[in-house]
Amino acid sequence: MPGGTGVAALEVARELSNMPEVDLVGIAGRHRTPPTKGFVPPIAIRNLPIGGPWLYEAWTRVKWPLVESVADDIDIVHSTTIIAPATRAPLVVTIHDLAFLRHPEFFTKHGNKIFRRSLDILLSEASLVLCSSQSTLNDCVDAGFRRDQLVHVPLGVTTHDISERDRVLVRTSYDLPERFVLFVGTLEPRKNLARLMAALESIPDSPPLVIAGMPGWGDHVPTIYYDVRFLGFVPQHLLPALYEAATVFAFPSVLEGYGLPVIEAMAHGCAVVTSRGTSTEEVAAGAAVLVDPLDVDSIASGLIEALGRHEDLAQAGRVRAAEATWKKTAQTTVAAYQRVMEMHA
Repeated sequence: MPGGTGVAALEVARELSNMPEVDLVGIAGRHRTPPTKGFVPPIAIRNLPIGGPWLYEAWTRVKWPLVESVADDIDIVHSTTIIAPATRAPLVVTIHDLAFLRHPEFFTKHGNKIFRRSLDILLSEASLVLCSSQSTLNDCVDAGFRRDQLVHVPLGVTTHDISERDRVLVRTSYDLPERFVLFVGTLEPRKNLARLMAALESIPDSPPLVIAGMPGWGDHVPTIYYDVRFLGFVPQHLLPALYEAATVFAFPSVLEGYGLPVIEAMAHGCAVVTSRGTSTEEVAAGAAVLVDPLDVDSIASGLIEALGRHEDLAQAGRVRAAEATWKKTAQTTVAAYQRVMEMHA
């Protein structure tokens, strides 16, 4: 599925597939349609007999179907989401966030039940848990994981060359204004779009807000701000030019596991406004304007500052993004695999 979790899984898989010490096999539930363009796995995939919600229910209730039913001689199973797969092999899991524990109101009742059931399985069965931010690692400790089960594995970012053709295509296809504030992400309550719109509404002569993202869950996104433009899903290959075209990238999310759009915007030369006291502050690493995501006035002040300093912030963001690579993420992941192999030797 499009989104930060999907990007992280695919980019790490791409790096791992080039490392001679790892023989990577992809496992997925059955799908009726092919992957979204830009989200095609870089490795061969073996499909289980069921997929979607039915797979999650079967895995977390009756521990079926086993991953081993479609792949022999497995040393380790690595789940790239919090859903615990059915396996007899040592289990590694990537947890990006535990937002459903801190803000259950942001999720459906069914989603909360699945996540909590899976978390109980992981607490007893996961050999190691890979956390994409220190903030998530701390939340995992609070949720009951032992510290020696947890490994901090920051995510990377891919910087794409942007052609003049892509610049023209993005501006004309989406009818973009000369100056605008951009948000990229799944449309769901924790993304805090209502407060972002209210902040823009309070700024005299503020630029339009452009929102790119898939529909998510929870309440619909209220149109508070008079000049907001919904682009819907933007193909992955066009996102770099969209980031570059924006004057400011605003991401005042209430809670994130990492905040991949923040580092993506930085990598492509966009000034960033994001939340203080969450994982996105870690990702920004001093190269963004930080705001209180629960305070509309704070968000508005941050936007005003970023609009006035966008060139300086864009340069600082590029420097910060250069430090984050998927190769580092993959190397830390392999080190975790090796540790699990030693644990089960």
